[in-house]
Amino acid sequence: MSNKEEKKPFERLPTDVVPKNYKLELRPDLQKFTFQGKLSITAEVRNATKRVVLNSAEIEIQSVKYVQGGQDATVTFTEADETVTLEFPLELPVGEAAIDIAYTGIISEQMRGFYRCKYTHPDHPDEERYAAVTQFEAADARRALPCWDEPSHKASFDVVFVVPKSKVALSNMNVVNTEEVEGDLKRVTFAQTPVMSSYLLAFIVGEFDHVEATDENGVLVRVYTPVGKAEQGRFALDVAVKTLPFYKDYFNVAYPLPKMDLIAIPDFAAGAMENWGLVTYRERLLLVDPVNTPAISKQYVALVVGHELAHQWFGNLVTMEWWTHLWLNEGFATWIEYLCVDHTHPEYEIWTTFLSREYASAMSMDSLANSHPIEVPVGPPSEVEEIFDTISYCKGASVIRMLYDWIGREDFRKGMHSYLTKFAYQNAKTEDLWASLAEASGKPIPTVMSTWTKQMGYPVLSVDGKQEGDNRVLTISQKKFCADGSITGFESMQWQVPITIATSKNPKALTFILDQPSTTVTVEGVGPDDWILVNPDRIGYYRVSYSSGTLSPLLSALKDGTLSAQDRLGLQNDAFALAKAGVGSTVDVLRLLASYTYETSYTVWESLVANLSSINRLLQYTDFHNSFKSFARKLFAPTVVKLGWDPKDTDSTLDTMLRSLSLGQHGSYGDPDTIAEAQKRFKDHVEEKTTLLADLKSAVYTMALANGDESTFDQMMKLHDSVDSNEEKVRLLRCLGANKDNKLIQRCLDLALSDKVRTQDSWCLLFSAARTSPESRQTLWSFVKEKWGIFEEKFKSSFILSRIVDIATSGFVTEEQALDVEQFFKDHPCPTAERTVKQNCEAIRLHAKWLQRDAPAIKEWLATQ
Repeated sequence: MSNKEEKKPFERLPTDVVPKNYKLELRPDLQKFTFQGKLSITAEVRNATKRVVLNSAEIEIQSVKYVQGGQDATVTFTEADETVTLEFPLELPVGEAAIDIAYTGIISEQMRGFYRCKYTHPDHPDEERYAAVTQFEAADARRALPCWDEPSHKASFDVVFVVPKSKVALSNMNVVNTEEVEGDLKRVTFAQTPVMSSYLLAFIVGEFDHVEATDENGVLVRVYTPVGKAEQGRFALDVAVKTLPFYKDYFNVAYPLPKMDLIAIPDFAAGAMENWGLVTYRERLLLVDPVNTPAISKQYVALVVGHELAHQWFGNLVTMEWWTHLWLNEGFATWIEYLCVDHTHPEYEIWTTFLSREYASAMSMDSLANSHPIEVPVGPPSEVEEIFDTISYCKGASVIRMLYDWIGREDFRKGMHSYLTKFAYQNAKTEDLWASLAEASGKPIPTVMSTWTKQMGYPVLSVDGKQEGDNRVLTISQKKFCADGSITGFESMQWQVPITIATSKNPKALTFILDQPSTTVTVEGVGPDDWILVNPDRIGYYRVSYSSGTLSPLLSALKDGTLSAQDRLGLQNDAFALAKAGVGSTVDVLRLLASYTYETSYTVWESLVANLSSINRLLQYTDFHNSFKSFARKLFAPTVVKLGWDPKDTDSTLDTMLRSLSLGQHGSYGDPDTIAEAQKRFKDHVEEKTTLLADLKSAVYTMALANGDESTFDQMMKLHDSVDSNEEKVRLLRCLGANKDNKLIQRCLDLALSDKVRTQDSWCLLFSAARTSPESRQTLWSFVKEKWGIFEEKFKSSFILSRIVDIATSGFVTEEQALDVEQFFKDHPCPTAERTVKQNCEAIRLHAKWLQRDAPAIKEWLATQ
């Protein structure tokens, strides 16, 4: 139905009967792509009833029996609700009930539920083979077994797999028995799981190699890889073996399972999934080739491993009561993955990376009128996909980081230990976490944090100061930061803001909670020439707007390197956001960026690049874009000269990452020498005279194709078709839209829907085309509209569809384009992308205002450079 009001209100499952244990035997058939299931459920009947309602989808039930009473049930499916009602002739009495179900299902292609993925074996490269794997979050366990598929219905699972002898069989727990049965089959029995939610159940059958090690607490850790690629699991294994003990010590709670498996899946819609004891990953987020994987990818693998293993405690041991509290899982895991990687890989200086990726992404989305609170009411599981987003992950992580700093490391750990032990093997809500942290710290956590989780957005603090003797008197006021610069409709919003003030002499001169619209504070021991910095290291989740007199000393500290990388990043990021909102001047931001010419931090540059790219996309629609490109080339030139093309013995990991970033940017803005060198290196690579360094491949591929022709595109495709590495294939796909020739853009887009590209990677080609030019952006949007029916069918009920909508509707700058997007999705509703469409149309209109407002001044200023 198109009319939302006509829909039946969502209701969660009845609780008259709830599960205690599932005994599950599965026989998958990888030729017919079907499976047979035998299920014995031990349930608790709380209220006598004839009806038992479970979740079930795409399953055919052959028989149902209430064991104690010998009753068979009548089976009724309600497809719209994905439920099945088992109706018994007589009431099931209060107490324990055993229910046996025989059923069959399909091993689908949809990358959800129990599904199949295609691979080749190195000994038989021309033969397609299939593995069967699972992805149950948020609500797809019901496609593998009838069950209470809601997070609050925790139960234990006893899994048995009947599979070919030649295959590897895995589940959440360790194997306790393997026996040969008929034909070439084996029966594999796994130990009983702890009590857990159904979305964490997992089972896999296929061909895999593995590497293994035991952590310091005796937990067996294995990394499963495609056959022949076991050594590519070493890096993730090393990270995991360090990470599990880190979390055990941090939470002071032991990892409760005897083993931890991490496995690379060929076809996988999400990045990774935290199934208890059997974590699944996309290949490129787990495998590291010592020769062909760049440093930035290794860093990302470490973060993703840290994220998923954190869930083994925070999400698996203690689970959110309903999806409204999803952020408890994802926000916390996103924050602590950085804490963990800072411990295992201090050379990454990972907290600055947190700012450029998580914090900045959250603030960008959260300034929109179409943002949403961290805690957002969720009805049916179909609504859950929309909140697996930047707010749940990145804003959630950012406010936890702020909370951690405010209450202190030890009290935070004490509160986390209390929370995890109190709610172990149970479900919890946000308020339960706040209560544990408040008890540990003695601080008013619920009062303060509810202002950050129950309302959307964040404040901008206006800071002005005057000198009084040896003191600086500051006036600090708060209001909601809005992307359009107007707070109309948001005037009454207010936060309880933990504030730290640093000075040139004291890194923590003053701390307090701003709990009113405005306040005046005195910072002692500050001379007339000293600087004042509000929110050092960008711990607080808010922006700061300084008066010119307060900002001036900070700019001097920026130029002489006194400020930390986090603060150098934060100053330009706030200035950029204020200018974009019309509160500041884009020309002033460009002047500020000139102060970063000799910046040495990779992560500060990463943030600068993101902001420059936003201005670049805007100015692509003007007649002075080339003047901006000239300005950008000058900005990157000193770093390119300093680092050069070839690695040095003195390079740090971050130097290696900065080399690739700066060369790629210098070439994208049209530097002829950089482009010529990239073309030479690409030619030598294609002709196998030399091998491109992994860290330079993305930059070189993009420059070669952007400045090449159809033959270059063909060479890229030949490279793509000849490599066995998913990481390298994706790297090439992300470059294929780089040429402005519309014929090549069309080839790139057609490829996205072809059998040459795995479904999970199709969006990479669209992303590549979206960032090239206004013309390629329009071609992409026309392509998505024309092929919408195919996209809907191919990605139905997957968050990948929402990502495609996001890519296809971003970057426009006119009201006509916003109206076109709105009309298309009015005619073709896409529930999983409804919020994305609203956010992007709002952003288009903001771009239009920004361009109209600032373009003349930018043009005039660039003409003087």
